[in-house]
Amino acid sequence: MWKYMTAMLALAVLGIVGGQAARAQTYGSPEEAAVAKALKDAKVTLQQGLTASQHEGTPISGKFEMEHEKLQLSVYTMKGKQFTEVIVDYTTGKVTETEAITGGDDLAAAQAQHAAMAKAKKGLRAAVEAAVKANAGSRAVSVIPALKDGHPVSTVTLAKGDAITTVSEKLD
Repeated sequence: MWKYMTAMLALAVLGIVGGQAARAQTYGSPEEAAVAKALKDAKVTLQQGLTASQHEGTPISGKFEMEHEKLQLSVYTMKGKQFTEVIVDYTTGKVTETEAITGGDDLAAAQAQHAAMAKAKKGLRAAVEAAVKANAGSRAVSVIPALKDGHPVSTVTLAKGDAITTVSEKLD
């Protein structure tokens, strides 16, 4: 799923012009539709998941995703030089699992996200809150940071009804 989100981020970042850019479409994949349907049962927001994960390090990305046909709230964090995937219970807001990120595509994604957050002056939670506020009635599904022309930006994916919107927020 992180490969998919990285590709989605790259496409969204290419579309940024000025401060905030948005793109709306109906769900493009069965996974997006499944996440949106399952998200209706989630009592915890992405913002709350980012906050809960801070016990394991600084959040560098977060998303709701389907894992084994079940909704999951996953946050990548960094503490020192260690990257961790933190799973937050979407009904209670409590951390249920942590796993070190040590290789493969997940490590590459975490390193790229860390590079963006190292230059950020604004946190992911603030970026998500700004995107949700600007898109009334939407719920944040994911937030992924990246560097665009050397500047940190985040791509926030929002769900509202049967549509998704991808909003870019500057982090500097």
